[in-house]
Amino acid sequence: MTDGTLRLTARITGVVQGVGFRYWTARKADELLLTGTVRNDHDGSVQLVAEGEVGNVSRFKDWLHSSRAPGRVENVDFELSEATEEFHDFRIID
Repeated sequence: MTDGTLRLTARITGVVQGVGFRYWTARKADELLLTGTVRNDHDGSVQLVAEGEVGNVSRFKDWLHSSRAPGRVENVDFELSEATEEFHDFRIID
């Protein structure tokens, strides 16, 4: 782990599939220079892992909770931990 980096692991529920949520989430992550993955889950939720500088991870988490995120986010369950730096970019997983 480098100083000042975090890992955000999140499960987002609501109307978040079929509304471009993964696409716009990946664009926001790229804008904030985050690495990681986002994918739809079988239960209708979206799962994501994002790593980067503390401030950018915080801005990303705030965006997920905001009305600017696509669809209708009802809840964001998240955990913050040390970044593992295992990702080289941010990818949408099918």
